[in-house]
Amino acid sequence: MDTSALLAAGPLAAPDAAALFDLPRSPADCRIVVAMSGGVDSSVVAALAHASGAEVIGITLQLYDYGAATGRKGACCAGDDIRDARAVADRLGIAHYVFDHESAFREDVVEQFADEYLAGRTPVPCIRCNMGPKFTDLFRMARELGADCLATGHYVRRVMTAEGVQLHRAFDPARDQSYFLYGTTDAQLDYLRFPLGGMPKPQVRELAEAAGLRNAAKPDSQDICFVPDGNYAKIVTKVRPEGAAPGHIVHAASGDVLGDHKGIVHFTVGQRKGLDIGGQPEPLYVIGLDAVSREVRVGPKRMLAVSAARLTETNRIGLAPGEPLTAKVRSLAKPVPVTLEGALGDGAAVTIRFAEPEFGVAPGQAAVIYAGDRVIGGGWIDSTEKVTG
Repeated sequence: MDTSALLAAGPLAAPDAAALFDLPRSPADCRIVVAMSGGVDSSVVAALAHASGAEVIGITLQLYDYGAATGRKGACCAGDDIRDARAVADRLGIAHYVFDHESAFREDVVEQFADEYLAGRTPVPCIRCNMGPKFTDLFRMARELGADCLATGHYVRRVMTAEGVQLHRAFDPARDQSYFLYGTTDAQLDYLRFPLGGMPKPQVRELAEAAGLRNAAKPDSQDICFVPDGNYAKIVTKVRPEGAAPGHIVHAASGDVLGDHKGIVHFTVGQRKGLDIGGQPEPLYVIGLDAVSREVRVGPKRMLAVSAARLTETNRIGLAPGEPLTAKVRSLAKPVPVTLEGALGDGAAVTIRFAEPEFGVAPGQAAVIYAGDRVIGGGWIDSTEKVTG
């Protein structure tokens, strides 16, 4: 089919597809591998890649069993995603391969997710997945297939500068996914392409409709893929049954026992709802979790305030800039001013100091560092320093 014609006939003018992929040669002499999840974003990337005139190969990784994740017999959403990806590939007339990576995904992502919760930490499995099964394995496959680049549907921008290639926030701040990609290496970024980073989501859907893709109106995924119902504790206790061990809810200041719980995996730092300890003079939040004693420690919001966070396993993308820097300590948090102590990158430990007290900073989450719109890198939050006085 003539994808270029279909895109041009759509309600918005199609972008210069070839330019979106920064190909090293004439598109007719290039091969693009597209990571296809079955969603509308990666499907539009495949359509744009095809419109560029390059040879296109779609790859889908089967990472989890939806039925096993939810305990629902006959559940098939993972299968539906694969079928959607294959239908898009057939519509475009491109090759499409499915690889079973469920075992590696379970070991590298799901089990680590459960272990982090058992340790009283708040994991971000999507980052682990990008660092592992998604990018590492997809890179190897794309290289083996002789591809000139690997394209994904992530909403971030790859920007070429005199100092080299950089990772920037997406044009559409509501769709920006840069927080989840701070672990991208320079070598990976050189090979990756993110053609949707400069587009708003409505344009992506209109391009999908113009190309006649069956998943043009498919809803965006909202939850972690292997926790589709949002019940993290259910997954954790299924993988690690000891996560259901009960314990006490204790006031972090007085040490008083305020109640009992059915496993620390039900709680994260900063949580207010679900504590079931009424009759307190002020709202209480989860201040900390002690995995050894199985204590959930709670206190007023002021006890959540931290002045600094220690980061481990850090990564830096490109050259280190000067000040000013900002950091995001949760995916939906706003970037806040920070100063950096130590040399970011190469797995080194560093400390970020907040210009103002920050609340709800949880060990196990990632802190991602920015200079303006540019992603500098980041690391895992290992510990925090409480505000004193």
